[in-house]
Amino acid sequence: MIDADPNAARADPGAIDPQMFLRERYRASSSQRRVLNAYYLLKRWLPRRVQIAARRLYAKRTSVTFPAWPIEPLLVEHEHALIRRRLAERAVARLPLVNYWPHGYRFAVIVTHDVESSAGVENIEAVLEVERRHGIVSSWNFVAEWYPIPEGTFERLRERGCEVGLHGVKHDGLLFRDRASFERELPAIHRYLSEWGAVGFRSPATHRNADWMNELGCLYDSSFPDTDPYEPEPGGCCSVFPYLLDTIVELPITMVQDHTLWEILGQPNTALWRHKGDWLIANHGLINVIVHPDYVISPERLELYSQLLEYLRERTDSEDGWHALPRDVAGWWKAREQMSVIVEDEMPRIIDSDGGEWSERATVAWASERDGAITFNA
Repeated sequence: MIDADPNAARADPGAIDPQMFLRERYRASSSQRRVLNAYYLLKRWLPRRVQIAARRLYAKRTSVTFPAWPIEPLLVEHEHALIRRRLAERAVARLPLVNYWPHGYRFAVIVTHDVESSAGVENIEAVLEVERRHGIVSSWNFVAEWYPIPEGTFERLRERGCEVGLHGVKHDGLLFRDRASFERELPAIHRYLSEWGAVGFRSPATHRNADWMNELGCLYDSSFPDTDPYEPEPGGCCSVFPYLLDTIVELPITMVQDHTLWEILGQPNTALWRHKGDWLIANHGLINVIVHPDYVISPERLELYSQLLEYLRERTDSEDGWHALPRDVAGWWKAREQMSVIVEDEMPRIIDSDGGEWSERATVAWASERDGAITFNA
């Protein structure tokens, strides 16, 4: 078994331990954590232009070479290597698997928003109107004690078919500073999840600790990028599929964030979104988008957001994709973990040890190798 050395992993992806990457155990960041703690202690009092300048400088000085960005194929290649091995061991041309997505969908799309300030709250209606035009529903993550949330906000979102999630108690970047900080905030996290009827969590600034996430007490977390060298904590889980962190589902962030695209990289277009989206679709992955209502204030950025949604809607309709809310994707993936395929009289059948509501939506996908590539067919 290969350890978490990136070069060794890329040389033989079939021999790696995926948990090394899903839990980011390859990262060593003690000195980086001290810098981040200092920054977030000062952030709230820094002018916005100073914050952006600091993030751009930080991005330029980042020398992350693993995971590759914007696409890190390591765990996709690992999965394909295992399929090749099983095909060879069984001497068969194709292998029955539980399809990645329900009803035979080829990939999945979720659209999420992290609301970071009162400006984001005030911009909710404008963002919702763009989504209405494209037939998109979304998830909205709010910080519980960082800005006022007007009464009725959650109800109006849910009436539009949206989901509400928790984006932490405070957006100060200190939740994962140390174990004591995490334990102090846990009771408030549990309380707000319960009071809001929320089942999803995303950490402020995507800070994270894989060994602690299970204590959040929710159905799913969505704080791990698959690959992102530009976030305050660079790195990533290398996965384009959901996975379990103990008992909760992790929904990895698989698309470049709007803030990174526009503010850090200075790319006022959707080319990078489309490039990554095409690759995720080709590999049957999860397209998980974050767009902050705080950063789509101008007509120009609302138009860019509209172009992104137009792309997602077109590809979802033409490529048989599943547009869903995060809670549904998490519910499906947790159920899928209990499923397996058996073959009786040359006929594959899905066995569900849980026997839940998702059982009837599961389908068999046939994996085979063609021209050196792994393909999946219903």
